[in-house]
Amino acid sequence: MARNIQSLERAAAMLRLLAGGERRLGLSDIASSLGLAKGTAHGILRTLQQEGFVEQDAASGRYQLGAELLRLGTTYLDVHELRARALVWTDDLARSSGESVYLGVLHQQGVLIVHHVFRPDDSRQVLEVGAMQPLHSTALGKVLSAYDPVAHSEVLEAERKEFTIRTISAADAFETVLDLTRARGYAADVEETWTGVASVAAPIHNQRRMPVGAVGVTGAVERVCTDGELRPELIAAVRDCARAVSRDLGAGRF
Repeated sequence: MARNIQSLERAAAMLRLLAGGERRLGLSDIASSLGLAKGTAHGILRTLQQEGFVEQDAASGRYQLGAELLRLGTTYLDVHELRARALVWTDDLARSSGESVYLGVLHQQGVLIVHHVFRPDDSRQVLEVGAMQPLHSTALGKVLSAYDPVAHSEVLEAERKEFTIRTISAADAFETVLDLTRARGYAADVEETWTGVASVAAPIHNQRRMPVGAVGVTGAVERVCTDGELRPELIAAVRDCARAVSRDLGAGRF
């Protein structure tokens, strides 16, 4: 059985102490409350401070929780609210399209799948929540790259691997794809990531009109496309789903 890392346990206990007690605590208070030597407590606090998880008041020398924890907490809440708001709409999209539906967000130069609705048939399928998809070749990734400035920067800095002969990897050509995505409000992936697989995705915005994710439909090319082009009714359904989730997040009408 794996053993816990003591320093991480102590750091977690320290953050909980700062979160649950007075607004600011001194080094002695923290050390005595956790049963630690002052030197040990100071070393952990200094590391947490360097990472932005703890801040020290210059006047009193006391410690409090830092802004980085707020940022992480906000990200956690945003993702979970996004998933909660999208549950009904993505279920409806899967039923109406007959295909798998994915909800993705930007994470570490890729697309993190945070929700997956199975294709509504009796075929064997694997849940892909937690899986990562590339930014440059998938429909979800292109949408995020087109609408999110952070994703845009990351996709240009990262290696754009050619998964199939259809994958667009050159920077200029990829920028053209992003311009087209913004112009028409959705992105396509027709065998650019997986041979025989096509997808379409649209952006989801929050109440500040900021992109917080993307929703898309994925399936076999012969079902998703007609004569090599995405089915118009499928594009419309995905865009309607994205708009509905955005409205539920407070974005208003798009």
